Amino acid sequence: MDLGIAGKWALVCAASKGLGKGCAKAFVQEGVNVVVTARGGDALEATANELRALGCGEVRAVVGDITTAEGRAAALAACPQVDILVNNAGGPPPGDFRDWGRDAWIKAVDANMLTPIELMRATVDKMAERGFGRVVNITSGAVKAPIDILGLSNGARSGLTGFVAGLARSRIAARGVTINGLLPGAFDTDRLRATMQGAVAKTGKTIDAVADDRKKTIPAQRFGSADEFGAVCAFLCSVHAGYITGQNILADGGAYPGTF
Repeated sequence: MDLGIAGKWALVCAASKGLGKGCAKAFVQEGVNVVVTARGGDALEATANELRALGCGEVRAVVGDITTAEGRAAALAACPQVDILVNNAGGPPPGDFRDWGRDAWIKAVDANMLTPIELMRATVDKMAERGFGRVVNITSGAVKAPIDILGLSNGARSGLTGFVAGLARSRIAARGVTINGLLPGAFDTDRLRATMQGAVAKTGKTIDAVADDRKKTIPAQRFGSADEFGAVCAFLCSVHAGYITGQNILADGGAYPGTF
């Protein structure tokens, strides 16, 4: 299927590895020009070179912290126009809410709620003027089914989800701009492995044993791959998904047990 987005420009945040990288790869394979940004320069440049080797679109790499005003300005300046915006940032650490003070909460909200809002504020009106725009906010399956040790993430990402529920249905919806959440479950990423290390410390099991236990809780009986996550993201940004907005799409191997 031709997604109809060749030649568009996409800004993909936290794209040096994991789910962000998977999204950037899917875009480049569709002929989209991408600006990828992340904090780690070496990993980002390695990813940019991998993407360039695909030979399907221009790739620009911007090293910076997207959760800061300076990082956002640098990323936006590198993108001639943002037709597609993929908001993504590393999730806050797990823990017990009794141990989190105001600083921990503000950091989580800055990264996982306010940063995406600032990037949307900088881009969606221009998308509307051009008659096309796609925003995908990578949040978490915990938005639908909160995880007790991920309270910082539950709170910040749910706040973003509530905000987008209104923005997506505002006047921009009639002008070709869609905004959706893409909610990952357990994907084979550094983030998942770091989370599982906590179970290793608690149980004394090996990381492989902990991973096997986790897979048994997923109907698909496996972890997702970054490439298949990127493919879902690319479809949501395609011309074929213009009638999908304000939605939260789960990609979790069937782990969420609810009907709605």
